[in-house]
Amino acid sequence: RNRCFTTEQIIGFIKQAEAGMGVAELGRQRGFSQSRFYAWRAKYGGVETEDAKRLKDLAQKNSLLKRLTAPGIPEAFLCESRRLG
Repeated sequence: RNRCFTTEQIIGFIKQAEAGMGVAELGRQRGFSQSRFYAWRAKYGGVETEDAKRLKDLAQKNSLLKRLTAPGIPEAFLCESRRLG
Protein backbone atom coordinates (compact mmCIF):
# COMPACT_ATOMS: atom_id res chain seq x y z
CA ARG A 1 0.00 0.00 0.00
CA ASN A 2 1.21 3.44 -0.85
CA ARG A 3 1.16 6.04 1.92
CA CYS A 4 2.02 9.66 1.52
CA PHE A 5 3.98 11.29 4.30
CA THR A 6 4.68 14.99 4.53
CA THR A 7 8.24 16.21 4.61
CA GLU A 8 7.73 17.25 8.23
CA GLN A 9 6.60 13.73 9.15
CA ILE A 10 9.60 12.18 7.40
CA ILE A 11 12.00 14.49 9.25
CA GLY A 12 10.24 13.50 12.49
CA PHE A 13 10.80 9.80 11.71
CA ILE A 14 14.50 10.46 11.12
CA LYS A 15 14.77 12.34 14.42
CA GLN A 16 13.04 9.49 16.27
CA ALA A 17 15.53 7.01 14.80
CA GLU A 18 18.42 9.28 15.76
CA ALA A 19 17.02 9.43 19.30
CA GLY A 20 17.38 5.67 19.60
CA MET A 21 14.19 4.13 18.29
CA GLY A 22 14.84 1.15 16.02
CA VAL A 23 14.19 1.65 12.32
CA ALA A 24 12.33 -1.65 12.03
CA GLU A 25 10.07 -0.80 14.99
CA LEU A 26 9.46 2.72 13.71
CA GLY A 27 8.60 1.38 10.26
CA ARG A 28 6.15 -1.17 11.67
CA GLN A 29 4.39 1.49 13.72
CA ARG A 30 4.18 4.08 10.95
CA GLY A 31 3.79 1.81 7.93
CA PHE A 32 6.97 2.14 5.87
CA SER A 33 9.87 -0.14 4.99
CA GLN A 34 13.44 0.08 6.19
CA SER A 35 14.67 0.70 2.66
CA ARG A 36 12.23 3.62 2.35
CA PHE A 37 13.55 5.04 5.62
CA TYR A 38 17.16 4.89 4.46
CA ALA A 39 16.22 6.58 1.17
CA TRP A 40 14.52 9.35 3.15
CA ARG A 41 17.52 9.66 5.45
CA ALA A 42 19.81 10.06 2.44
CA LYS A 43 17.54 12.79 1.08
CA TYR A 44 16.49 14.60 4.27
CA GLY A 45 19.25 13.75 6.75
CA GLY A 46 20.38 16.88 8.60
CA VAL A 47 17.41 18.95 7.39
CA GLU A 48 15.34 20.77 9.99
CA THR A 49 11.58 21.14 9.65
CA GLU A 50 11.81 24.90 9.06
CA ASP A 51 14.37 24.34 6.30
CA ALA A 52 12.07 21.83 4.63
CA LYS A 53 9.16 24.29 4.70
CA ARG A 54 11.38 26.99 3.21
CA LEU A 55 12.59 24.61 0.51
CA LYS A 56 9.00 23.69 -0.38
CA ASP A 57 8.05 27.36 -0.62
CA LEU A 58 11.02 28.09 -2.88
CA ALA A 59 10.10 25.16 -5.12
CA GLN A 60 6.57 26.53 -5.52
CA LYS A 61 7.89 29.99 -6.41
CA ASN A 62 10.35 28.47 -8.86
CA SER A 63 7.53 26.55 -10.53
CA LEU A 64 5.54 29.76 -10.93
CA LEU A 65 8.52 31.55 -12.44
CA LYS A 66 9.09 28.71 -14.91
CA ARG A 67 5.48 28.91 -16.05
CA LEU A 68 5.65 32.69 -16.40
CA THR A 69 8.79 32.57 -18.54
CA ALA A 70 7.69 29.64 -20.71
CA PRO A 71 7.42 30.35 -24.43
CA GLY A 72 3.93 30.99 -25.72
CA ILE A 73 2.61 32.77 -22.63
CA PRO A 74 0.37 35.68 -23.68
CA GLU A 75 1.88 39.08 -22.90
CA ALA A 76 -1.32 40.21 -21.11
CA PHE A 77 -0.97 37.33 -18.63
CA LEU A 78 2.66 38.24 -17.94
CA CYS A 79 1.77 41.89 -17.32
CA GLU A 80 -1.04 40.91 -14.96
CA SER A 81 1.13 38.50 -12.97
CA ARG A 82 3.90 41.10 -12.63
CA ARG A 83 1.40 43.56 -11.27
CA LEU A 84 0.13 41.00 -8.71
CA GLY A 85 3.37 39.72 -7.42
